[in-house]
Amino acid sequence: MIRRLILALVAHSFLGPALAAQGVPTPRDHFGFDMGEDRKLANWDQLRAYYETLATQSPRVAIETLGPTEIGQPFVMLTITSPENHARLAELHEIQMKLSDPRTISGADELERLFDMGKTVVMITHGIHATEVGGSQGAARLAHIMASSNDEKILEILDNVIFLQIPSLNPDGLQWVADWYNEHVGTEFEAAPLPWLYQFYTGHDNNRDWYAFTQNETIHTVGAQNEWHPQIVHDIHQMGSNGARIFFPPYIEPWEPNIDPALTTAVNQLGTYMAAELTSQGKKGVVVNAQYDAFTPARAYMHYHAGARILSETASARLASPTTIAPESLGPGRNFDASKRSWNFPNPWSGGDWGLPDIVDYQTSGALALLTNAAKNRRYWLENFYGVNKRAVDKWDDWPDVWIIASGQENQTGVKYALRSLVMADVEVHQAESSFSVEEMQFPAGSYVIPMNQPYAGFANSMLEIQNYPDLREYPGGPPQRPYDVTAHTFGYLFDFDAVAIDGHLGVGLSAPIEAPDFDFRLPDHLVGSDAPRIAMYKSWQEPMPEGWQRWVFDEYEMPYDTLHDADIRGGALSGYDVLLFQAQDAQSIREGYDQGELPERYTGGLAHRGIAAVKAFVENGGRVIAIEAATEFVADLFDLDISKSTEGLSNTDFYIPGSILRLELDTSSQINQGMRSEVSSWYWRSSMAYEVNDSRVRVAARYGSGDPLLSGWVLGGEHIAGKPAILEVDIGDGSLVLFGFQPNYRAQTVATWPLLFNAIRK
Repeated sequence: MIRRLILALVAHSFLGPALAAQGVPTPRDHFGFDMGEDRKLANWDQLRAYYETLATQSPRVAIETLGPTEIGQPFVMLTITSPENHARLAELHEIQMKLSDPRTISGADELERLFDMGKTVVMITHGIHATEVGGSQGAARLAHIMASSNDEKILEILDNVIFLQIPSLNPDGLQWVADWYNEHVGTEFEAAPLPWLYQFYTGHDNNRDWYAFTQNETIHTVGAQNEWHPQIVHDIHQMGSNGARIFFPPYIEPWEPNIDPALTTAVNQLGTYMAAELTSQGKKGVVVNAQYDAFTPARAYMHYHAGARILSETASARLASPTTIAPESLGPGRNFDASKRSWNFPNPWSGGDWGLPDIVDYQTSGALALLTNAAKNRRYWLENFYGVNKRAVDKWDDWPDVWIIASGQENQTGVKYALRSLVMADVEVHQAESSFSVEEMQFPAGSYVIPMNQPYAGFANSMLEIQNYPDLREYPGGPPQRPYDVTAHTFGYLFDFDAVAIDGHLGVGLSAPIEAPDFDFRLPDHLVGSDAPRIAMYKSWQEPMPEGWQRWVFDEYEMPYDTLHDADIRGGALSGYDVLLFQAQDAQSIREGYDQGELPERYTGGLAHRGIAAVKAFVENGGRVIAIEAATEFVADLFDLDISKSTEGLSNTDFYIPGSILRLELDTSSQINQGMRSEVSSWYWRSSMAYEVNDSRVRVAARYGSGDPLLSGWVLGGEHIAGKPAILEVDIGDGSLVLFGFQPNYRAQTVATWPLLFNAIRK
């Protein structure tokens, strides 16, 4: 990447910063409107052309394509810094790499030189969620300011910071949303929702992919972070419109325990600085220490790579259309009240008009405040960065000496998935050159060894250990404090393999660090060849994210399937298939879809009476329907199954599982469990369910673990589902049903339960 970037700079002449503004077009020059103008959105094609123009016209800007998006569009990054820094970029990169790995520094004199000469490396990412349109539009405004302004603060940033700007983390979604909005602006469907996922596979979940690394956009971004290991990464988002105007850290509890305390305090001071800057500019509604925690690595890759992750969340409008917020709609949020002044919300916003100009203004001001801090405190950021890496190399006291993943384990798909993630995260993984024993355990030659005295050991420990999420309440004895995302991510349980933490010397030779293996996805025999079932997946215009994740798994396995919309099923398309899969989707959404008038007519309505009748006939005539989580209620109603949710009516003080890994007990006589052990780990979260069964037609194929079912994460009231049915089978006419109460394909990570779904897909 660095070599490509240096070659790209050959076209730049060495010009002083005072000349930078000459010939640099403004966004209005290029687009015909200002970035952030009401009811105006530039799409990715237009924005990328502008960034290429900036790189041509400004010696401060270089652009490179990191690779293709999931649908093949260019995914780009800008490198913005002074022309002088561009001229010595390779040297500055070498300094950064040495600070990122203290093992490469020869002594105190060299370290002092690195601190003196290095620059703060900052990455700012925009627009991962395509409907949060301010980030992608504001990226062009920010890039223009940095490319052209001769303000003293900007020049100070350019001199002291290497600014890596990813102007869109989701170019595909940006193109779709902008084109959809522009097509309907000024009509009755202005600001109507996009009727498909705005990232091809993951939708909104694309910012939950920072340890599984499944999507091209994630892979490119992580590759750029590994190339530079920035001291700061600023992730620009939007949130709901009825609370604060903008959020900055500090985060609320909990922080994931493998994050260095010096990063926690660095995040706190930087976020508070940004809040202070915006408040001093007269911007109201700035909140810190609210809403968002710092627990899951799925959203915070950089915290395990010595980088301070700054999340900002700005209040949304109606895409690019303005909205009006009534004062009485402003109220309590997590750890603050938007209607009241408090220490972490000192200058409330009182309601009124809010739109894209406000969003882009707040976001740009926040980004410039962050860059200013990075420039003014250059040495602090370098020293803190080095210190975090040095403590990791010296090994934390509460980390084991090594983690071992024995070779020859049965589930090589899961082992390779985990190894790929670890190595892609710059974790050094070795192989034992011979068999060895430790603590009375035998390990064969080729076993994978992860020493914990390395810079990114914290990532390895977080992904391999069991999570014990704290029992946090809104108030003593009150309801649980909801995690922002989920509470568990243990690779061994998700991917179905064993990893062992060891203290002490292994006494065995180790190979050089391995390369990241590819995914090793191979279909079971019954899904290959002319015996293979013909598979249809229901694809609503209210497409749920699990459906997209399911398509990703099927595509990676190269498994043939078709997606059917409501009109296809209403029109008789099911006659060509053996299996119909409903991923997790609300029963009403399946039946009714969007109402008339919400979207253009072709996107409205669900299966409706005709489609529902077609599904029923499909099963009675020999087809198999597989339904997951909420979709099982649709199927149960359709076939009058006497089943119910075992936790129905329980309050969240009695029962609460916000995203954890549980033990699953399998009936090995069921074909669904063919080739499986009697116990396996499964994913359970807010939309999962355990069943009460009062129907003699229903067979139970799996139950949640008896006793305490928790393996990793957080469970309140586990006794309410312990031993309860989790997978049901039913014969209907000449066909059959399979109902999964849990998600067998959680974000394409639950390799442990993929075989259950594959086994269920049969003629």
